[in-house]
Amino acid sequence: MNYKIIEKESFKIVGVKREFSCVNGQNQVEIPKMWNDVHADGTNDLLFQLNTGQIKGVLGVCVDKRDSQSQLMDYWIATDHTGNTPEGLLELKIPASKWGVFEVHGAMPDAMQTAWKQIFSEWFPSSQYKHAGTPDLEVYTNGNPSSPDYYSEIWIPLK
Repeated sequence: MNYKIIEKESFKIVGVKREFSCVNGQNQVEIPKMWNDVHADGTNDLLFQLNTGQIKGVLGVCVDKRDSQSQLMDYWIATDHTGNTPEGLLELKIPASKWGVFEVHGAMPDAMQTAWKQIFSEWFPSSQYKHAGTPDLEVYTNGNPSSPDYYSEIWIPLK
């Protein structure tokens, strides 16, 4: 598993979000449907055009809201954007952090879901890092996400 550790100042994302249940992996079934929707309605293309920040690509942003009463998460499809938030989109500030940036190779959504499992079952237990508790990022580059050669990344905030 190829990764690097970087530090990045806070930044703003703009995009759309939905709330999902994490019970019985429901989020892993519903999030790919959200991606289908943003491809069909043109939001994905708009986000690539609005990508004026340092992270190049469209982001899947996981905001864990799980606690003792709730098994919910917000999932954003967004982009790193400087400037005003365009009408019809929401914004979220991502705090400054140390990040583990993990390479993901392969077709979506399987390659991404497999990488998440590896990070939490293999990498975290063998590293000195803990999850910082702020949003995670999936970075999707411009290209064919169905290609076996497709490149993407997972950014995890670390402490």
